[in-house]
Amino acid sequence: MKITNETKVGILTAVAITILVLGYSFLKGNDVFSREKVFYAAYDNVEGLAISNPVLVNGFQIGRVSNLTLIENGQIMAQLKIKPDYEIPVNTVASLESTSLLGSKAIVFELGNSGTYAVNGDTLNANIQKDLLQQVKPVQQKAEAMISRLDSILTSLNNTVSPEFQKNFNNSFASIAHILQTLESTTRKVDGMVGTQSNRITAIFANMESISGNLKNNNQRITAIMSNLQSVTDQFARANFERTIQNADKAIADMQTAVDKVNTGKGSLGKLINDDGLYNNLNNAANNLDNLMLDLKAHPGRYVSFSVFGGKKD
Repeated sequence: MKITNETKVGILTAVAITILVLGYSFLKGNDVFSREKVFYAAYDNVEGLAISNPVLVNGFQIGRVSNLTLIENGQIMAQLKIKPDYEIPVNTVASLESTSLLGSKAIVFELGNSGTYAVNGDTLNANIQKDLLQQVKPVQQKAEAMISRLDSILTSLNNTVSPEFQKNFNNSFASIAHILQTLESTTRKVDGMVGTQSNRITAIFANMESISGNLKNNNQRITAIMSNLQSVTDQFARANFERTIQNADKAIADMQTAVDKVNTGKGSLGKLINDDGLYNNLNNAANNLDNLMLDLKAHPGRYVSFSVFGGKKD
């Protein structure tokens, strides 16, 4: 059977129309070859969101936005088609987020922890997060303010620094460079000195090592000597302390004996303290001496006589 040209043209036209319809549906986000689950989410603003934008979970695409419709309350209802291989908990939140600094948007599922899963046609909880530019804007404002302050400080510093200060500053740097050169020269001299005296330094270290070895070998003897010295010191300190205590005890005993004699009236001091008669005699003697002095003051002629011509008077 021979196929006519008209039949071929008709078949090609039908195939082309079918491909065109399928392609148009695919570009609109419709997949006619798979049985996807359909969910909905309502947003107040979907700026930057377009049909065929992805639906993501932790950065992995599980579906796409298939349609956007304005509803009566002014919100935009987004139709989401999800691959049938994935189960979505009913408390999942469909967040509208930016995926780039250019403003591209995507629906990001924050999967819930419910054991009940959403069924075809359910409306999920929706949330809108700030754009990346909006999140960066406060930081940008702070950076601009900081740059402005820094520019003002640099301007003030530039106006404050005089040519004389700059000259002194340059001289200071030159002095520092000269000091570093001198230090480098000194270091070279020290290195040369160390190189020339390396044999002596080696001998000194060898002697030090020998001394350390001798100390290590005679460690027990040194320990014994120190122990003996400590023992002698302890004995000497103990002997002096015991002798001091004995002398103190003897002095206290002698003092106690003297106090006992005084209390019992023995000796001159004991009699002076305990004998009332001796006290009274001393008191009477003092009174008589006082009366004598008063009488001598009142009648000095009774006791002292003198003559201008040497005459004697009884």
